[in-house]
Amino acid sequence: MAGDTPTPDEATPDEVPAAEQLEVAEEAAAEAVPVDTEAEAAEEAPAAEPVAEAAPADDAPAAEEAPAAEPTAEGDDDAESDDEPETPRVKPAIPGADLELDLVLEADNRRNAEDEYGTYGEDGEDGESSSEDGEDSFDDQPVAAMIDLAAGARYKATGKRKTAVARVILKPGTGAYSINGKTLDVFFPRATLQRQIRQPLEAVGYEEKMDVIARMHGGGVSSQAGALRHGISRALLDADPNLRGELKRRGFLTRDSRVKERKKAGLKKARKRPQFSKR
Repeated sequence: MAGDTPTPDEATPDEVPAAEQLEVAEEAAAEAVPVDTEAEAAEEAPAAEPVAEAAPADDAPAAEEAPAAEPTAEGDDDAESDDEPETPRVKPAIPGADLELDLVLEADNRRNAEDEYGTYGEDGEDGESSSEDGEDSFDDQPVAAMIDLAAGARYKATGKRKTAVARVILKPGTGAYSINGKTLDVFFPRATLQRQIRQPLEAVGYEEKMDVIARMHGGGVSSQAGALRHGISRALLDADPNLRGELKRRGFLTRDSRVKERKKAGLKKARKRPQFSKR
């Protein structure tokens, strides 16, 4: 039975003395303390950072409170400025406001000129109209002509316009027109062309004292009217050479040389080209 007794090392946990169990527990606790302190230090370190960050938050109200003192200082200045008398604001002067207007209206200027020099025109004393108005009124008045209206007087001339040719004979009469055996109204139905043909005789004041006999060929209606007026003007010049200046000034003796340009080969008209085709 002596061999069956357990050794101290082989003793069961229930049979271990209590003193030994205390020593083992103290050693385990001593070994566990450093580990716990390191973990606690690691856990406490991040906790310190929010405290440092919170510090500026505490300072922020102080920084915000600092400008708040400025309005009080401005209020003091305003209080002091209220005590001082306010100087009235002076409106800046407008440049040239002190100058006096010296305007002369066109009507006043014309009235003063008329009082001093008379009315405008070539002859201020007589009070005639201006030169331009005088020319217009002069064109309306007939030209003084000295034409022999004997019974056998005949004045011949030829007038041209484009391709129209008019052989004209003027003789004393009542102002009748005979063009290729027809009257003026029948041969030239347009009132504008009739007025154009009557211009030379009306300019000299013989529209009711001379008859017109004409033979015409070539051209169209408009060109024939121009040729007839040209022939009548030349016939009047044959009757009285002194009418040259007045008839020429009105353009009755100048042949209108504007003629329709001929068509060219390869073109549609005188200058119109065919449309370009790329293909």
